[in-house]
Amino acid sequence: VPQDDAEAVKWYRKAAEQGFADAQYNLGVMYDTGQGVPQDDVQAHAWFNIAAAQGDTEAAQAKEEVAKRMTLGSRDRAQKLAREYWEAYVLPFRN
Repeated sequence: VPQDDAEAVKWYRKAAEQGFADAQYNLGVMYDTGQGVPQDDVQAHAWFNIAAAQGDTEAAQAKEEVAKRMTLGSRDRAQKLAREYWEAYVLPFRN
């Protein structure tokens, strides 16, 4: 079912980039587990981070779990990416 996973990632990304926290969390899960995309802790942490910042408690917990396996440098990269994602994919959709 890898094709279905890749399709799911495509749709989660479209919604995530429009500010939807649920989609941001789901995209984080896909990166965390390597479903439809190569497994990537930095991407997972970044997507979980912005979903958590919008109040998603599952994302906050998932971010902490991913952080446990990351190096300090990886966490720094994830934080920087999350700031970029926040500015691009959350702030424009806030009232």
